[in-house]
Amino acid sequence: MSSTVTQEAVQHASGDPELAFIHDETSAPPKFRDPLEERAYLKHRLVLAFRVFAQFGFCEGVAGHITVRDPVDPTSFWVNPFGKHFSLIRDEDLIRVDHSGKVVEGGKNRRLNYAAYAIHSEIHSARPDVLCAAHSHSVYGRAFCATGRTLDMLTQDSCVFHNDHILYSNFAGVVLASEEGKAIAKQLGPKKAALLGNHGLLTVGPSIEAVVAWFVLLDKCCQVQLAADASSNGSGKPLVKIGEVEAASTWQALGHPAGGYFMGLPLFQVAEREFGESTFLGRGLEPDE
Repeated sequence: MSSTVTQEAVQHASGDPELAFIHDETSAPPKFRDPLEERAYLKHRLVLAFRVFAQFGFCEGVAGHITVRDPVDPTSFWVNPFGKHFSLIRDEDLIRVDHSGKVVEGGKNRRLNYAAYAIHSEIHSARPDVLCAAHSHSVYGRAFCATGRTLDMLTQDSCVFHNDHILYSNFAGVVLASEEGKAIAKQLGPKKAALLGNHGLLTVGPSIEAVVAWFVLLDKCCQVQLAADASSNGSGKPLVKIGEVEAASTWQALGHPAGGYFMGLPLFQVAEREFGESTFLGRGLEPDE
């Protein structure tokens, strides 16, 4: 047996990572020829994303925002109006903001959460690959972000963020300056998630569904980490961590954007019910008859 084959066998002892998902058109976001049609589709998916966040309790007062890059004018993005509860947002409520911070269109409430602009405009500018970005002050996210650490690779789920998340430890107060947004974007680099020290969680990606799935999963990973740490401290026994090779193999199976998109679809299936909708796999295209 060649050394190459031997190494491959060691890296993927649990099986071929390609078998984790079925790779066909249903495991990727739809493509559109008409940017106006795509805009309407993405706006509704964004509204569903807010319903998912509301279901998980990620609406903390007026804090939190999810943005999606506008396909008609990519130098602008859609975001929730400041002060409206996530569970009440509809397509017509969303506001579109350009990269200078001007609200160029939207619903009756055109208030802009300036922190959303300061963070998201810099991320969208620095990362052309990012369609969507989400930030909220989830309970377990906030708790873990106070520890000054990144996640340990303790479970299969945490491996989705293996070498793919950062700790931004410089808490300087509410992010109301573009320079702070630039610093977050720079430290995030090409990765999908950030633990914002003493603040909350941030996920970014090429689809709304992946960003939502990763945010929900990241918050749960924070919860598991906190529980495992407490258990270890109580028992005096160290935690068992996943090895580097195994973590990398698991990320290869689960951590890619296609995996994130597909993992997000069940969340959107549930959110669709609030609008009396039901589409095949929750993709938002074909009615589920």
